[in-house]
Amino acid sequence: MRIVTRAALIAALAAVPVAARAEPPVPTLNLSAEGSVTAVPDTATVTLGVVEQAETAGAALEANNAAMRKTFESLEAAGIADRDMATSNFSIEPVTVYPQARDDGTQDPPRVVGYRVSNLVTVKIRDVTQTGGLLDKVVRVGANQVQGIAFGRADEDALLDRARADAMRAAAAKAKIYAEAGGFELVRILSVSESGGAMPYAAPAMMAKRAAEDVPIAAGEQELQVTVNVSWEIRPKP
Repeated sequence: MRIVTRAALIAALAAVPVAARAEPPVPTLNLSAEGSVTAVPDTATVTLGVVEQAETAGAALEANNAAMRKTFESLEAAGIADRDMATSNFSIEPVTVYPQARDDGTQDPPRVVGYRVSNLVTVKIRDVTQTGGLLDKVVRVGANQVQGIAFGRADEDALLDRARADAMRAAAAKAKIYAEAGGFELVRILSVSESGGAMPYAAPAMMAKRAAEDVPIAAGEQELQVTVNVSWEIRPKP
């Protein structure tokens, strides 16, 4: 029988890696809580532009350019600043026709019958009440694509800060309830993380070619929501 001396045992323990002799994990309480703020939107962002088709790419481009120049002039006349207009998409693509198959199964090859030019610009409208009138104006001068509207708030960051504060207060209140019911104390916060943010209302996408009056627009109400995830170190009550 092998006899392990006290000195050998001490030496063996000393050789064990530090990680293997780490302290037990700190007991924690992990909670999530939400904070939200509602507000009426005061800004709108819309993507609009022109799609033109012609037999040649040059003709389609020329028609598109003419309509887009009028669209930009209309936007500028409505008070939209250059910094609030940005081209979001431009494309030239062939329009291809695929002939039907004959009874004998043969089929003519596809052929290009024209070209389509699309030019879209994303516009930020800083006064949401102007949205309907602006859409009417640009449609009348040649814009035939409106892909959607998203509403927002100019003071979104400040509103989100209010939601964050509400979320932390709600998390602290929850933690206090758990501590009292569970018979332990909250020692300190170990970590805080955030998820969520603004949830703007988006109007349905639409295509417009004519408008007899200002386009009816309803901005509704916007909810800004934040979720915080908080971890506390806890210990039993003495």
